[in-house]
Amino acid sequence: MRVLIVEDEPGVARGVEQALVAEGFAVDHETDGRAGLEAARSGTYDLIVLDILLPSMNGYQVCGALRDGGDWTPILMLTAKDGEHDEAEGLELGADDYLVKPFHMVVLLARIRALLRRPRFAGSAPFTIGDLRLDPVRHRCWRGDVEIELTARERDVLAQLMAHDGDAVSKAQLVDNVWGEDFAGDRNIVEVYVRHLRRKIDVPFGEDTIETIRGVGYRVRPGSRPSASGTGTGTRP
Repeated sequence: MRVLIVEDEPGVARGVEQALVAEGFAVDHETDGRAGLEAARSGTYDLIVLDILLPSMNGYQVCGALRDGGDWTPILMLTAKDGEHDEAEGLELGADDYLVKPFHMVVLLARIRALLRRPRFAGSAPFTIGDLRLDPVRHRCWRGDVEIELTARERDVLAQLMAHDGDAVSKAQLVDNVWGEDFAGDRNIVEVYVRHLRRKIDVPFGEDTIETIRGVGYRVRPGSRPSASGTGTGTRP
């Protein structure tokens, strides 16, 4: 797999490159935002490690230009900033994950592996079931005009279910596609995340979107139906 590093701090870039090469990745490195954008556009990369504070063109601009051009290569953004608004801006532009410096290489590698096994729905239109809408690329979910905050793993599980358009998805499929085939934990973790999703996307709105198919797995209903009285709460976009 090929990874592009766009980072102008020599020590950080060298450490990231050495860690990736040791794991068997082919690595290219650019120190300038505009050069990084050109490299990303001209090469075929499985992932981009992108610093925010770069010469000539910052990481937000690079990320935005790639996404606007239809390039949905996974992007892990690096920054010395740690404000919520900085992270939100990167994710809003289409970055896939965010890591604050300083960081341990073990954490970086874990984040990269997670991104590489994450299901890709790049460039697709948001999924829609009834009044439930999920944009897995820009990491946003709505029920009607109310925005619902989901974790990355919750989004991935919901995206898998909505992508199957009413067909049942087995617990094994969800584990393999969301957590990865090498996941060694308890597969009942799927039940935990489905329960979390129901509490966020259904219960507050009196809906029953995710259906359990006994002995098979889960599916989203072609149209949501009321399950209990309730009113939506959340943040309007």
